[in-house]
Amino acid sequence: MNIGVIGSGGREHSLCFKFSQSKNVNKIYCIPGNAGTENYSENIDVDISNFDLIYEVVKNKNIELIFVGPEEPLVNGIVDFFQKKNIKIFGPSRKASQLEGSKIFMKNICKNFNIPSGKFAEVNKIDQAEEFLNNISFPVVIKSDGLAAGKGVTICQNKKEALDDINDILQGKFETSKKAIIEEFLEGEELSYFVITDGTNLKPIGNAQDHKKIWEGDTGLNTGGMGAYSPSILITRELEEKIIKKIIEPTLYAMKKIGCEYKGILYAGLMVKNNEPKLIEYNIRFGDPECQVLMMRLNNDLLDLILSTFDNTLSLQKILWKDENAITTVAVNHGYPEAYQKGKVIKNIDLINQNNNQQLFHAGTKKNSEGEIIAVGGRVLNSTVTSKNLIQARDKSLEILDKLDWENKFYRRDIAFKAIKNK
Repeated sequence: MNIGVIGSGGREHSLCFKFSQSKNVNKIYCIPGNAGTENYSENIDVDISNFDLIYEVVKNKNIELIFVGPEEPLVNGIVDFFQKKNIKIFGPSRKASQLEGSKIFMKNICKNFNIPSGKFAEVNKIDQAEEFLNNISFPVVIKSDGLAAGKGVTICQNKKEALDDINDILQGKFETSKKAIIEEFLEGEELSYFVITDGTNLKPIGNAQDHKKIWEGDTGLNTGGMGAYSPSILITRELEEKIIKKIIEPTLYAMKKIGCEYKGILYAGLMVKNNEPKLIEYNIRFGDPECQVLMMRLNNDLLDLILSTFDNTLSLQKILWKDENAITTVAVNHGYPEAYQKGKVIKNIDLINQNNNQQLFHAGTKKNSEGEIIAVGGRVLNSTVTSKNLIQARDKSLEILDKLDWENKFYRRDIAFKAIKNK
């Protein structure tokens, strides 16, 4: 079977790596891919927002299954487009993608179906915001309703900060929406929890903890993710049962009830306190960098799992994991998530030994005219390692990045610091 993977990040590189291990995969095409995905796939430089151009590639390359990595094409209806063309595509429909595409939609699902989450208010006028803020304790969380490339969430410590942020959103700071949400600030530890579902049945497909803050000790500005480890030390059988029974299953029921049956990967961003989970947000795809650690730990054939959601055999599948920890450390261009320089050459990548226990997954990379690998994105490389020991996994992950000769590299050295401290 020929597989098409949509996207260009570390998530998509790890998916190509995983698909390459399947005995049933003939050829992988990554659209558009990066300098690392070409080790496992043929890269095709096509704009992923142009579904007609992707369709031409799918026809010409005889692609039989499409896996969509990022959220934006899903929210824009890529699944609906290819279903009309009778081509297998894995992911939620445009309507179901509102779980991530509209935070107001997601919060109303929680409210109407009793799914534990924080209190919230939807605002589209500044006086509405002021009234709500007068009756809530700080800090509060301010979010843009639509997609914002990981930059639409701010924790505000006082009323002025909150009103300034809300005003920016209402004035069109983000193109996807001029609506804002004010949310109760939830205390606890964050957990990323993933399931694969055919709309009715589900199978847990991993958990992880990621680190969003740019600086060590989880301080500084939010980023798309500076690293992750799996499995999370938070997860217990009791907690997992609560997540499924109180959050995941009611959500799938709710989506069916309102005519938005959800199929694909569902990623619950959770806050856990006193072993009780509350939903922060839903994502409609694998997380990045969580996907990298999950693909290194997963023992199943990923293609088989995906195909089982099409032929109604998902309930018969058993998810198998390596009995090891995995960690990924994300190397970024210095200055990210604010202004940074692009185009610096990364040397010594060819010196890195890559195998089933350690991979250097690319994100913001491409090759220049001389064939050198250059850093073109904010997040650039993901040093991902599995080991019986989480400390050893982190040490090896850092050792790999330390070997790179790259003028602009920056990465945290403390990923999984809470888990390691508590071991």
